[in-house]
Amino acid sequence: MTEVREFRITLTVDDFEAALAHYRDALGLPQLADWTTDGGRVVLLDAGRATLELFDESQAAMVDDLEVGRRVSGKVRFALHVDDADATADRLVGAGAERVADPVDTPWGDRNARIAAPDGMQLTLFTPGAEA
Repeated sequence: MTEVREFRITLTVDDFEAALAHYRDALGLPQLADWTTDGGRVVLLDAGRATLELFDESQAAMVDDLEVGRRVSGKVRFALHVDDADATADRLVGAGAERVADPVDTPWGDRNARIAAPDGMQLTLFTPGAEA
């Protein structure tokens, strides 16, 4: 039995407006709350179901090699299940994200696209294959 009810990731960014425009406006994560005060800005965005995927260094290197062709991601990378990885990547790049690599088909049947958000966070956008 688990005691965890919600998995929340807190991302501290240098350019709050650019991050909000990327994650809420371009990616389409619904805003659940705004707890902004005179002391600082914070919004809570709904990113759907959360999971924690743990990789060892070998697996991280393999995924980077598959998606990008070389080891590029840091200790944290977001992976987001989207309806169309190619179209979502194109939309985000059009809104200011950086394309890290062109989309690829994975050996397990997914379509993956790697971008970097304006804050530098790398995102894998994946669309599961027919068997998923």
